[in-house]
Amino acid sequence: MNTNPNGRIYTAGLVIIGDEILSGRTHDKNIAQVASWLQVQGIRLTEVRVVADVQDRIVDAVNSLRASYDYLFTTGGIGPTHDDITVDAVAQALSVPVVIHPEAREILERYYADKGGTNEGRLRMARVPEGAELIPNRMSGAPGIKIGNVFLMAGVPHITAGMLDALTGTLEGGARLLSETIGCWVPESEVADLLREAERAHDSCQIGSYPFFRSGHVGANFVVRSTEADALAHCVAALCEGLSERGYDFTPGGI
Repeated sequence: MNTNPNGRIYTAGLVIIGDEILSGRTHDKNIAQVASWLQVQGIRLTEVRVVADVQDRIVDAVNSLRASYDYLFTTGGIGPTHDDITVDAVAQALSVPVVIHPEAREILERYYADKGGTNEGRLRMARVPEGAELIPNRMSGAPGIKIGNVFLMAGVPHITAGMLDALTGTLEGGARLLSETIGCWVPESEVADLLREAERAHDSCQIGSYPFFRSGHVGANFVVRSTEADALAHCVAALCEGLSERGYDFTPGGI
């Protein structure tokens, strides 16, 4: 990974594609794994959209997010069936034709050689927007696709994970987002002013508050994030000091 010396934060958008996600038949697991992977690459996932299998809607989402962020990732809709239309939508968004990628075709022919051979459906997975490169897929043969700042990946989480692994270290990234968690048995409303004061005093930090209810008690985990280790440490120390002064017990690392 190439790290930008000026500390600029690189950003990414994610489009989750599929009627099965919106209907609730399938529970998405890709947001968390893509976000975690991006953070390690030094890139911050900034926006996620879930879009139905409707080409014009996919086109709109792709054009909006690829223009807004350094990178755009999509999951879903690159399989062998008629409703796998992500390649067509991205090609339309980029104003390029869809072509058969010769290397993708060779990969599929090798993969399916002892599995009944290729057919029209399986060869759909060799279709790419013209000018695209491939993302290796060691799990199921069919590769992912990258073109410009857009990366098309499978919707099946373990296949997505393999494609992310193949991309590891290949993207230019910015400063890594660091985080520390403080857990406290306190309603977040009682310390909202303290959180605001700590964040205001440390302008390179962000504080997220995540309430929970367990065993009849209300609490919250406060997650402090920054790209600067020293600023993060000072903000965490200030927040802990403020909680202590108010008489609240807290747990570094979260509850």
